Amino acid sequence: MIKRTLIALGMVAAATVSVQADETFMDDRWYVAPFGEYYYTGKSPGLVSQGWGAGLGIGKIINEYFNIETRFIWNHFQGNATNRPIFGQHDNAQLDLLGGTVDVQYYFSRDTFQPYAVLAAGGASWGGHENYRSTRFIGEAGFGANYELSDNFLLRGDLRYRANMGTCDNCGNINGFVVNVGFEVPFGEKPHAPVAAAPVAQDTCESRDSDGDGVNDCLDKCPGTMKGAKVDSDGCLIRIELHGVNFKYDSAELTDSAKRILDETAENLIVFPEKRDIEVAGHTSTEGTNEYNMRLSIRRAHSVADYLKAKGVTNQLYPKGYGEEYPLVPEHSEADREKNRRVELIWMGD
Repeated sequence: MIKRTLIALGMVAAATVSVQADETFMDDRWYVAPFGEYYYTGKSPGLVSQGWGAGLGIGKIINEYFNIETRFIWNHFQGNATNRPIFGQHDNAQLDLLGGTVDVQYYFSRDTFQPYAVLAAGGASWGGHENYRSTRFIGEAGFGANYELSDNFLLRGDLRYRANMGTCDNCGNINGFVVNVGFEVPFGEKPHAPVAAAPVAQDTCESRDSDGDGVNDCLDKCPGTMKGAKVDSDGCLIRIELHGVNFKYDSAELTDSAKRILDETAENLIVFPEKRDIEVAGHTSTEGTNEYNMRLSIRRAHSVADYLKAKGVTNQLYPKGYGEEYPLVPEHSEADREKNRRVELIWMGD
């Protein structure tokens, strides 16, 4: 009887294995699952109300939703005077259950916490005294969960209702609830879905900005723009603010640091292909009168233009002073006034 039952269950298991796996779920490892078992039978005829046991499951992960598992079960019951329909005249007789089932587990999730429903069917042999032996069919249904502590170790527990039906006269059906607690150990490395490689940017003119002016090389009509320059939508120069071009106090005489900055600017202008005329715009802070600051800004613009020409710049340079008319920031401190004292190169015409 047990042999025929297990053969039939094997056919069911084979059919279940054929369920198509989710392409994004790659785990198909084998595993072992030792467990301890508590079996509560209540008022089943001729049997004590509870037994203890252990077992071992050997299973395989089929796909994202299903596991197939073969389980070997042992339960032990201790008899007393009230259990004589099965235990006979022995007040302290013992009875053991040896059997196995094939489980189909359906997983609702494969995350760290893995709840599942289970259906199981199999057979068992009961025996223990006076040559008493009973062959029984086992059917189980219940719910449980795994908790993944690592890729190769999971805690497991489930609650099942077991139907235990005898094949002999006066055997009685010994049904009840079963609590299983144990762990699962998969074999091998857990496969993980490959991480999609980041798309490789195409090396085209649209992906390049060779001069760093914010306009890609496809649209840039003025390639090779000098660093720090403001450009239009075509990448052509609008203006450059000469940061650090300072003058001696209340004077148009360039400081040594200002000359070093203008030397580098002159080198760039000489090799730069854009030869449009350039306005050299001088600006001051608000210290002093407006008339005085206007004259000072004109003198400083001339000083910068003359220095650039002396260094070999061939663009036409037109110095112009704006005094304190166009401050960059409101003046609340010396740092603000320093920002407003500046010289700018502004490209003229189309």
